[in-house]
Amino acid sequence: MKEILLEVLESVYGGPVEIVNSRPVSGGSINQAEVLTLANKEKVFLKTNHHPPEGFFQAEVKGLERLRKAQGGPRIPQPLGLEPGPCPRFLLMEYVEESSPTGKFAVHFAQALASMHRYTQDKHGLDHDNFIGSTVQKNTPEKDGLKFFRDHRLRFQQELARASGKLPAGVDKRLDTLCGKLESLLSSEQPALLHGDLWSGNYFQAKSDQRPCIFDPAVYYGLRESDLAMTELFGSLPDSFYQAYREAFPLNPGYGERRDIYNLYHMLNHLNLFGSSYLSSVESIVNRFIR
Repeated sequence: MKEILLEVLESVYGGPVEIVNSRPVSGGSINQAEVLTLANKEKVFLKTNHHPPEGFFQAEVKGLERLRKAQGGPRIPQPLGLEPGPCPRFLLMEYVEESSPTGKFAVHFAQALASMHRYTQDKHGLDHDNFIGSTVQKNTPEKDGLKFFRDHRLRFQQELARASGKLPAGVDKRLDTLCGKLESLLSSEQPALLHGDLWSGNYFQAKSDQRPCIFDPAVYYGLRESDLAMTELFGSLPDSFYQAYREAFPLNPGYGERRDIYNLYHMLNHLNLFGSSYLSSVESIVNRFIR
């Protein structure tokens, strides 16, 4: 694969390229990641997956490119090149160096995210499916945001868990009941451009310009509270982030009561990806809304 990698790098830089150093970095549980240092001192970010699902890295490129069009939004790494062929095993991207967040990071991040969320289209979803982790993410367009979230987020994951035997019958039944009453629990809005997987490992402050940078997206147009809820799933940003977001793009009342329903999608996905250790989280959210 090294020869193919060098060929792609040469096509990016328009001439011979030499890799003088490779440093592994955290790439999550799905991919491997490295920072490559070239002879010209430039650095490039390399993501590798030796057995990716079909269309995996192509979908990531499409997501990054769509997010990059959102003026005023967070900084998005530029995709540089893919391994040729129908199922690329690697993706090359602009390397954005991380820095410790400054005091204004949370406010700047909130303002940038609000700007990105103002980008909209006629329907919830996307013109293609992509991935949440290594799970297919169905983006079939729907005019109704609640129908989209119910059918292509919660129920899709529910069916995967049911088929693999990971969802006990009692939880499955209560989840059906929850899906049937979403209209009384969630509030619909116009579709917002979403990152889609905005946990704390997928954003940081860029060292070069101190801008908030987001990456590893699972892009679609949907209910913007989904992105906010994900920032609170594994840790949380400072209160100043949520206050600044509300000032930039006010939320409908009751977000705090709705938050866990959005995160149920991710807990179901974690159940499907990583197994029964996430079942209690799924059951806890369902039981909160269905007694």
